[in-house]
Amino acid sequence: MELIKLKKVVDVITGFPFASELYSDSGIRVVRGENITEGRLRWDSIKCWNLPFEKQEFYSLKKDDIVIGMDGSKVGKNKARIKQENLPLILAQRVACLRAKKNLHQVFLYYCINNTRFEDFVFRIQTGSSIPHISKSQIEDFSIPFPSLPIQKSIAKVLSDLDAKIEINNKINRELEAMAKTLYDYWFVQFDFPISAAQAASMGKPDLNGKPYKSSGGKMVYNAELKREIPEGWEVKAISKWIKKDKSGDWGKEEIEGNYQLEVSCIRGADLNGLNGNGELKAPTRFILEKNSSKLLENHDLIVEISGGSPTQSTGRLAFITGETLERFSTPIICSNFCKALTLKDETYLFNFVCQWNKLYDNGVLFGWEGKTSGIKNLLFESFVTSHKEVYPPSNLVKKFYDFSKPIHGQIQKNLMQNQHLTALRDWLLPMLMNGQVSVLQAYGESEAEQSMSMAAEPAAEYTTGKKQSM
Repeated sequence: MELIKLKKVVDVITGFPFASELYSDSGIRVVRGENITEGRLRWDSIKCWNLPFEKQEFYSLKKDDIVIGMDGSKVGKNKARIKQENLPLILAQRVACLRAKKNLHQVFLYYCINNTRFEDFVFRIQTGSSIPHISKSQIEDFSIPFPSLPIQKSIAKVLSDLDAKIEINNKINRELEAMAKTLYDYWFVQFDFPISAAQAASMGKPDLNGKPYKSSGGKMVYNAELKREIPEGWEVKAISKWIKKDKSGDWGKEEIEGNYQLEVSCIRGADLNGLNGNGELKAPTRFILEKNSSKLLENHDLIVEISGGSPTQSTGRLAFITGETLERFSTPIICSNFCKALTLKDETYLFNFVCQWNKLYDNGVLFGWEGKTSGIKNLLFESFVTSHKEVYPPSNLVKKFYDFSKPIHGQIQKNLMQNQHLTALRDWLLPMLMNGQVSVLQAYGESEAEQSMSMAAEPAAEYTTGKKQSM
């Protein structure tokens, strides 16, 4: 298939040099390099602009524009497609926007860019010893397939149908996660858990059975350690009291070597978001010593990132393992040396522990428990878990929350498993469609697309382990 350089068929626009000290908390959101991750935009560090500037229309992004971060360790990987619900947005300096010219379909262009072939190209040509970066002219030198416009549209539709199915699953997962979080906040933060029949009887108010505790006059007592009121009879414990044991990580070898024979998938800090469903999971395959099999992760284990972080993201990100999580892997799993695995004393406290830990992480508490070694931030894990205390809810209420959360998590993991297969199918189809190995003569209708996906699913299955085919 004919290849053509981007500079002939694409406008590559680089952003406006906004003065960082004039950014605002209100106005039009500005897309900077730090707002672009692998395949999506993130808004946790968003800045806004509310002052007039030259050529505002020129720097305003449009639906389906492709934005690429031009600096950083993940240059080439950090790219995203602008959705209608994201707008309005404006483009900042050191971010490139790719916009197709006549006879090139914009969504087809996105799939030409959103693949490992583009990432490999950037890796070869990037410059900068400490901070890798690419230029506008280097991006323009990338070559893409250039079939006829009808074929471009049909290829874009097939791949978009797969991504649409993935996004539906992601939306369902976000709603399921919100349900569990809402109930956690209601029961364990606001303390409006349902009063049991025994509690109602002890309060001399049997009519309160099932009513919310705090709102119904349940007794609250001041706790000097937490400096706030908690329900009467609830305990306060150091986080270490929740934990039965911890397991260090292992990195092993890239290939079988000597006694390094046990094949595993290794969860790094970079894989935690994917494990939690916030991106693709790309845990590398490693080989460890058989004697280190005690480090393998098991049902109800947790993984904490203890090294890494950034100025805006502390160490201490958390993920957890259940039986459904293990089904997403074809090998046993282990965490890397930059992570630590935890096993709780009582597995029914799993979802409470996760919610409590994530609340601390989101509130920036873990920033105060970081040290530095050779420029790398490390979580002072032992000091933190033995010193930091939190409310320890009673087991009967925790069990109710566990029973509520477990099927929700199971459904989330099933959706992630389906996404994993859909992503593998998309990545399997992509190079063959681009190379003309699979011919698409016209845009499929929904039923035809589903039939085609079903036929392709079986040969694509081998790619769920992370194998890829270059275009």
